[in-house]
Amino acid sequence: MAKKLYVGNLPHQVDDAELQSIFESHGSVLSAQVIVDRETRRSKGFGFVEMSSEDDAQTAIDALNSSDLHGRPLTVNIARPRENRPSGGNGGGFRGNGNGGGRRY
Repeated sequence: MAKKLYVGNLPHQVDDAELQSIFESHGSVLSAQVIVDRETRRSKGFGFVEMSSEDDAQTAIDALNSSDLHGRPLTVNIARPRENRPSGGNGGGFRGNGNGGGRRY
């Protein structure tokens, strides 16, 4: 069964291809994705790698967690399920402006 890994503290120059290459030497990689900011397209410093088996995932964790990549120690562990977050820009609730009401004309 495939296992998804969280990879944190990634140097900003690492892209999907390099991330995949790093993990391929420790098992079969199904996918590798560096998470980027939507507006700037710059890496957010973390990503996800999907390994083909739990054994490959554990081998990669053992080999790569705390290892040095471009001067930064990687964090590699089993990815937790994504938490559901409310949609919308402000959380969907009304927030007053603190002056006791809305506009005054």
